[in-house]
Amino acid sequence: MIRNYLTMAFRNLKRHRAFAFINISGLAVGIASCIVLFLVVKYELGYDRFLPGNEKIFHVVTRQVYPDRVHYQPGVPVPALAALRNDFPEITTGTLHNQSGRQVTVLGRDPNAKSDQKFIEDSGIMFADPQFFQVFPFPWLQGSASMLSEPNVVALTEEAGDKYFGSWKQAVGQYIMIDNAVTLKVAGILQNIPANSDFPMGVVPSLVTSKNNPDLFGYNDDWGSMSSNFQVFMRLPENVSPASLDNRFAAFSKKYYRPGTQSVKSNYLQPLSEVHFDREIESFGDHSVSRSTLWTLSLIGVFIILMACINFVNMSTAQAVNRSREIGIRKVLGGKRSSLFGQMMGETGVMVFISLLLGLTIAALCLPYVKYVASIQESLSVFNTEVLLFALALAVLVTFLAGSYPALVVSGFKPLLALKNKFSSASVAGVSLRRVLVVTQFAISQALIIGTIVAVSQMGAIKQANIGFNKDAVMVLEAAGDSVVQSRQDAFKSALLGNPQVKGVSFSSDVPSSDNNWSNNFAFDHTEDQNFHLFMKYADEDYYKTFGIEFVAGHAYSKSDSITGWVVNETLLSKLGIKDPQSVIGKDLRTGATQWKPIVGVVKDFRTNSMRDNIPPLAIGTWKQVYSAAGIKISGDNFNATTAFVQDQWNKYFPEYANRTSFMDERIADFYKQEDQLALLYKIFAGIAIFISCLGLYGLVSFMAVQRTREVGIRKTLGATVPQIVYLFSREFTVLVVVAFAVAAPLAWYFMNRWLENFTYKITVGPGIFLLAILISMTIAWITVGYKSIRAALANPVKSLRNE
Repeated sequence: MIRNYLTMAFRNLKRHRAFAFINISGLAVGIASCIVLFLVVKYELGYDRFLPGNEKIFHVVTRQVYPDRVHYQPGVPVPALAALRNDFPEITTGTLHNQSGRQVTVLGRDPNAKSDQKFIEDSGIMFADPQFFQVFPFPWLQGSASMLSEPNVVALTEEAGDKYFGSWKQAVGQYIMIDNAVTLKVAGILQNIPANSDFPMGVVPSLVTSKNNPDLFGYNDDWGSMSSNFQVFMRLPENVSPASLDNRFAAFSKKYYRPGTQSVKSNYLQPLSEVHFDREIESFGDHSVSRSTLWTLSLIGVFIILMACINFVNMSTAQAVNRSREIGIRKVLGGKRSSLFGQMMGETGVMVFISLLLGLTIAALCLPYVKYVASIQESLSVFNTEVLLFALALAVLVTFLAGSYPALVVSGFKPLLALKNKFSSASVAGVSLRRVLVVTQFAISQALIIGTIVAVSQMGAIKQANIGFNKDAVMVLEAAGDSVVQSRQDAFKSALLGNPQVKGVSFSSDVPSSDNNWSNNFAFDHTEDQNFHLFMKYADEDYYKTFGIEFVAGHAYSKSDSITGWVVNETLLSKLGIKDPQSVIGKDLRTGATQWKPIVGVVKDFRTNSMRDNIPPLAIGTWKQVYSAAGIKISGDNFNATTAFVQDQWNKYFPEYANRTSFMDERIADFYKQEDQLALLYKIFAGIAIFISCLGLYGLVSFMAVQRTREVGIRKTLGATVPQIVYLFSREFTVLVVVAFAVAAPLAWYFMNRWLENFTYKITVGPGIFLLAILISMTIAWITVGYKSIRAALANPVKSLRNE
């Protein structure tokens, strides 16, 4: 019987090639989309899930409650580590002290050797104690975590060992140097950390090394100082839940944190599963995606496969008219409804199986390009157990969703009516259902079109927005900021300015717009500390000219190695309730424990972070000791030659230092990497949705044209024109597209406004966006329907009526 079902299925596919092509194409594209989205979502949800017992690992977070806000800090004060171990002795507690951005010099076997092999490591340099590897059981290939109890030793991952020494197998016993200051002996090798981990370690020196060099590595053993670079993690015993520790953490916070005039500090536990997705609490990994984005992608996958199933249902119920006599004969010869239902489901299963094979092939071909639409650098494959099981489950679900209703309809034909061919496409399953399904398809398509327009418009507006400074043609060099570099900065600047293509040079702690959130308590005009933090940047006197930052009052401070005066922004004045910028010139400001210094200038607000964030109150002063970035304004003429000249001068003045080179416009674009990727995803899946909708629409119009051939012939004989015939076919679908728009528009408006809430600078979702969306949808529908209806209208009526 099964063999007979398969034989009949292949015969029907061969007989109705166009019908099979439309259904298989739609299902294959839908299945491929779902498989790719499944891989992306699975990858993101899998962050650090590969660790044994990951559900018992927690991040110790600091909550700071201010009078007007609550701030969450991923770090803890350095002495909190010992205090936590003392007050929670039954819990394993480990720490990481992130020092990424440092220079690594490879020395080889001789710790006193000179070397030109230098690397600036943007990420991966993390000091750790032995207990960290009890919390996070990353596997060791050589050595063990116990070696991290010794000073001046380091563990490398396989990748870092290969990078520095050619092969990690030769690394143990050799030496590297951090920032030309601390020599470390390689004493262990870690297995490479998977890409989907928020702990991208590559170089892991012992924590005691950081403790022995506090000034170099910012190891500040003081309860009043806290950095996001010093983070603590706990592994709870099996019989301990995080909720059971709430009261103990409250008592811990009261015991160790001094009551502040500005904020009240306390600690709590954050599950490891939340670390990757919490954009408010910064971790060491890449927060490239949020949970809401994953939900959006999952929903898009559901919609795409639903649209493909709708195509199948519509086409199958319409095509059922042509099989009415076959079904009638089978029933007269004793065929039961159950056997007919099984035959129809078998035919659906064959088509779904073919679509599954095509879908897997399409997905495999697309996976190399996933890195352009998602921050996934790891190679993904469709040929693994989880993906194949998902694909199989998806095929079963699609077979049920797409095949059960048409099978029920066809197997329910009454034999007498079927043999007399008394069915029409309208009477089979009803026109209303088909209309509902078409409306559903186009509602999904139009919602994605609106989402695409909004996302693209928002990103376009952000990229064209005034950020308050000049980001174009500014080259940024970042390197270690130690005393050797500082002593040569003036000579390096003079050499660069000697080139007429270099228009400005400035040294600073960081560029105007960055991820830096260095802030401190402060007081203004010899009063008590204010109840909000002041954000800090340190820069030389040429900072404002180089980046085109405008003054509204006062001027830049004079050249100095330490703070002589402050430049503040308009937001600070607004927070202080001051309306006249000129009135603050000459008044004193103090940050932390520094001395009072006068405010010498007020600048227009500029974006210190991304457009997602409000502009914070800001003060800028001179402090040569922390300068680690050079901003170089370059003329547009001979750009490549000038950048090469800058690098040559760097190598001349700082031969023992590597640098990290970027351009200001690229750095700002990186702020919106996730949003750009989301906009691209909207474009891709809106295109897929439109493709599937058009396939179904074309199939239905084609079927209608065949069913109404005689009607069209009679109408033409009676004088109907081609436009009238085209209108006959397109009228109903135009109405359905308008109804679909009425459904999609409010839903898209709601969800896209929710997305825009992530930005402080945002567009308005106005009527123009919806008008463009409906015009795109109508145009696509008319083109799809018009092609087939024009062919039907131009057909010779004699051919369609010759048998009458």
